[in-house]
Amino acid sequence: MQKIKTTSLRIQGLSKEKMSSRTLSKSIFLGIALTFLSYNETKAQLTATGQVRERTELRAGQGALQKEDDKAGLFTSQRARLNIGYTGYRFKVFMALQDVRVWGQDASTINRTTTEANNGILLHEAWGEIMLNDTISKIQNLSVKFGRQEISYDDQKVLGGLDWLQQGRRHDAVVFKFANKGWIADVGAAFNQNKELNTSTIYNGTNPAYGAGTNGIGTMYKSFQYAYLGRKFFFGDLSFLFFKDDFNKYTTVTSGAPAVTTKVYGEGVWSRNTTGFYFNSAITRKLNLTGSLYHQGGKDKDGRSISANLASITSTLQVGRKLFVGPGIDYLSGDDGTKTVTATSDNNRFDPLYGTPHKFWGSMDYFYAANGFGKQGLLNYFFKVKYNVKDNLSLFLDVHGFQAADKLSNGAGGELSSYLGTEVDLLVKYNLTKMINIEAGYSIMKATNSMASAAVKNVTTPDLSPQFAYVMVNVKPNFLAKK
Repeated sequence: MQKIKTTSLRIQGLSKEKMSSRTLSKSIFLGIALTFLSYNETKAQLTATGQVRERTELRAGQGALQKEDDKAGLFTSQRARLNIGYTGYRFKVFMALQDVRVWGQDASTINRTTTEANNGILLHEAWGEIMLNDTISKIQNLSVKFGRQEISYDDQKVLGGLDWLQQGRRHDAVVFKFANKGWIADVGAAFNQNKELNTSTIYNGTNPAYGAGTNGIGTMYKSFQYAYLGRKFFFGDLSFLFFKDDFNKYTTVTSGAPAVTTKVYGEGVWSRNTTGFYFNSAITRKLNLTGSLYHQGGKDKDGRSISANLASITSTLQVGRKLFVGPGIDYLSGDDGTKTVTATSDNNRFDPLYGTPHKFWGSMDYFYAANGFGKQGLLNYFFKVKYNVKDNLSLFLDVHGFQAADKLSNGAGGELSSYLGTEVDLLVKYNLTKMINIEAGYSIMKATNSMASAAVKNVTTPDLSPQFAYVMVNVKPNFLAKK
């Protein structure tokens, strides 16, 4: 406020004869700008942050096994975000403009067609939140949040922002939010359309600006509704989730020579229901347990009945001051690969919805990462180690043993070994400053022939020792922070 008063006195002290109209306008504008910045600095209403994240990756079988004679892929991708938020009386607004692209993907000069085809620029988030309780209410929070937003809960196993993916994940939705005395209760819904329509609500499940679906299901939901209830207890956190996502019904039509089968979308939806619990508990001062249990029912995107389950438990034990270790296991049910799948067959494959698979099922992203793996489910036995070298430097080691949760067919009436491979992930994280982070990782997998079989993902003459390495630099400035 002292700067504003000083500026005001200087303006008043200037002689009217010597001050031109242009000078006066500039002075008034400067005074208004200083007033605005000072007010927002005091009230902390305006936030302006950003992110530039560049990641160079070397892929030699990452995401899917490759042939022995295939060369490794090398590229650099970049995410740039500008985040603007504002808090006023009983409301908040937030927008995150995002650009994602691979270096060299676009021409070095203006090329409108290429830029549009790459779909690099979009609004990652754009939401408003209205507080339904006033400032004298005893309720901590009662609000409605609407617009494009990330939806993330608990450990992000089934609902998460998927931050590893440069594009991230967001939803166009409305969420009613309640929080008070350790309780959290959210109720949300979404309803998708391809465009403005005067009649019909048919949705073909694609979104060219963002990509269709998750976990290899190949389609977007038509709508969803969910309820989340969480509570902080003396022993830790406990939460309940009910999530229903709906997929537009369709029929298949075959025509032409050679025959081509296409989907014809109609009215109505098939609904999938996911219900379960999550807990995070400190058993002792140095031992922590995290676990979840979910069941899926209803109909899948193709109208098949679903009966699928997920169960997970992770332990973390602190050994000394800097070392953390812990085993764990994930179980996701799948289909029996020795049985023929028909339109009336039950679907026993658990789909971890819109979560963050990279966080749980290996850095090489073989499972539940939009690549079609996991049809026979997954048993993931793992052991994790974290060592804090110092406050800004941490080392990580994860060892995974992957196994199909159900039978794998050899294509000749018999079964294959259900063991798929062992993956080792090494990671280094270094915080140069509070706003600059450097991360490097290396992964290698010893895959089995079952992993390369037609029952999982058919690869002829496969390289059974795939590797993956990356270096990532992440800069997240706060444009309004004091120096």
